[in-house]
Amino acid sequence: MATTDTIRRRSAGRPRILAHLGLILLGLVMIYPLIWTFSSSFKPTNEIFSSPGLCSENFTAVNHAEGWTALAHPFHHYILNSLVVVAGSIVGNLLACSLAAYGVARLQFRGKKLWFAIMLGTIMLPIHVVIVPQYILFSQLDRINTYWPLIVPKLLATDAFFVFLTVQFIRGIPRELDEAARIDGCGHTGIFWRIIMPMSLPALATTAIFTFIWTWNDFFSQLIFLTDPDMYTVPVALRTFVDATSQTPWGPAQR
Repeated sequence: MATTDTIRRRSAGRPRILAHLGLILLGLVMIYPLIWTFSSSFKPTNEIFSSPGLCSENFTAVNHAEGWTALAHPFHHYILNSLVVVAGSIVGNLLACSLAAYGVARLQFRGKKLWFAIMLGTIMLPIHVVIVPQYILFSQLDRINTYWPLIVPKLLATDAFFVFLTVQFIRGIPRELDEAARIDGCGHTGIFWRIIMPMSLPALATTAIFTFIWTWNDFFSQLIFLTDPDMYTVPVALRTFVDATSQTPWGPAQR
């Protein structure tokens, strides 16, 4: 009997093994371009496209060394600039969006549904619609070529998606916790910091992750507001490797 059960388990497990092997092979095929790109960065220029393999007889790290110092500053300078913008954006979104979400989810005021609907409607606005008035405003404030135009809007809860995300999460937190905290003497500030914020960590973590990705990869806004090469972030600095004819050196960077 035991032998029969063992055979059945082995027979049932074979399709799973085959399925996992198929997924692994498919994953390798999908990740091959990334692996090829990484390995090609250690090849001389004349071998990058002439040799489709991953290995090279003329392995070299000159490409990375010259690329790191090819611009006016070492590349870590632009990484630090991006980190400043990203850190300010994350702090701004976490604070402002959570405060706005608490007001919508827990407070009662006139026109709340209307204002919430208008806020959700801003999600459909492309960045190109708001970038011009933002540029005019910060230009009048003499803040062009600074990081303020990239960070200050985050402090004003302009990312409606994160407000909506946090509102939906806060609505799932029982109101009985608010009432218990109010009995203990907490006002809205105490409820927000002691009850809502600790219990909203999943929504806050999601906000932080997406803010990091979107801000780090943002090229258009940073190109508009940053004109001094010393202020360039990583996306704008990478764009300087491309010349006027949209060509870029695949091997060692050209000074």
